[in-house]
Amino acid sequence: MNAVHGQQRTSIVAPERAAKPDRLFDREDEWAALVSFSTDPRPGTGLGVVMGRPRQGKTLLLESVARAAGGFYFCGQEATEAESLRRVGEEYARYRQVAQPSHWRDWKEGIDALLALGDARPLPVIIDSFPDLVAASPALPSVIHGALRHLDRAPLESRARLLLGGETAPVMTRLFAQSSPLHALAALKLDIQPLDFRRAAQLWGIDDPGLAFLVYTVVGGTPAYRYDYVGDDVPVDRDDFDAWVCRTILNPCTPLFHEARHLLDEEIGPWSHGACHSVLAALAKGCTTHGEIATFLGQQLTDALRALVLLRDHGVLQSQADGLQPGITRHSIADSLLAFEYAVARPRRAALEQSEAETLWEDARTDFNSLVAEPRFAQVCREWAARFADPATVGAEHVTASYGSLSDPSAPAGLDAEVVVRGRDGHMSGPLLSVGLARWHTGIDIHHLQRLRRILDGLGSREDVSRVHLALYGASGFSPELHAAHARGEVMLVDLERLYRGA
Repeated sequence: MNAVHGQQRTSIVAPERAAKPDRLFDREDEWAALVSFSTDPRPGTGLGVVMGRPRQGKTLLLESVARAAGGFYFCGQEATEAESLRRVGEEYARYRQVAQPSHWRDWKEGIDALLALGDARPLPVIIDSFPDLVAASPALPSVIHGALRHLDRAPLESRARLLLGGETAPVMTRLFAQSSPLHALAALKLDIQPLDFRRAAQLWGIDDPGLAFLVYTVVGGTPAYRYDYVGDDVPVDRDDFDAWVCRTILNPCTPLFHEARHLLDEEIGPWSHGACHSVLAALAKGCTTHGEIATFLGQQLTDALRALVLLRDHGVLQSQADGLQPGITRHSIADSLLAFEYAVARPRRAALEQSEAETLWEDARTDFNSLVAEPRFAQVCREWAARFADPATVGAEHVTASYGSLSDPSAPAGLDAEVVVRGRDGHMSGPLLSVGLARWHTGIDIHHLQRLRRILDGLGSREDVSRVHLALYGASGFSPELHAAHARGEVMLVDLERLYRGA
């Protein structure tokens, strides 16, 4: 991650003329927002923050904006304050094309000099990996706050656009929380999210929805994996998928084989690894509640909760209220690669380094289907319902979709619904709109529709179910009886083609 070098530009780059680089896939909205912010001609300094989990293209995005607008880019790293000041002084000298590097005594001198770059014109001043600098210089946020507050007073000469980048972690969250002094000064806040399942298929250039889903189940929507981690190796078709898994993620000679462990190191650091590994293993085995995870770990609920909170705060897992029992919170691994690692690769890691991947993958295929693909397919179905389905299909324009469970005396394990859709009123969940089952690896028949009807019967005394739509989501086909029920309007059928291309 090199700083932007070259001659300092003197003309303002209009947002409509700043073309997004071809190597930066998608991110049109983020690009437009960053270029508009960076080239805003109005007087006065500006502050923006760009967050994102590792490998999502945040650094590439910031570097590209700096190049397009002729701005200054510096990437921090773990170092002492003196070394960081020396490095940024050297980059500053190269940017200004002067022979002698700047020797700043402290960050106040450095920040003042960087903001002065915007005296002549609007110009982005980008400091990436900001938390690494704050770790060695805890006063840096206060220094920036003081510099920006001072420049907010007349005369409003500088038009520097200070952009602070960092991974979505407690440090960035704390620095820009509503209670933080920097929060009120930030005119732009971007959170660079992984690509959704539809855009991930476009990234990989896969037209077959079934193959696109399988690849998404392994590597998710992380752009860096497409080119940097598999050497542009894309499975040719579904028949090639198994071989692709063996020659990429299960191959010790490829970066993707080691990526999950490196990713966890970057997310939470080397401390607390034992508990976090065990929690992720529990989640990968299908434990979703506090109690289930604590039982799996053989620990007290409070001990398991500490690891859950740590993983959630770092964006490694996501938590959501049960769609049918709001008092229950359910957890899942947010990242596809981590889910694959803890369900498939980690239990077999020692053998993978000594045996043929093809033999081990054949043994692991059952776990992949039940522990990885099945829950990921349900997640994709929920995402479709919440983001891509036509409002007429789900019953409202703004909805939430979650997993739901219901106790049933006739079913000791209870009744589960993978896709529970409710109307959304602000941040609160509203009326129940749809209840659905999702199946990846097995066909769906009339018994699944009957199961949905039992769920409605169980809910009848709790809330109004008279307008609830029943839905079945399947990747392996529906029985003729279900197609007939669909024709009568009794149930909605959603297949892979509709998930990836329809509403």
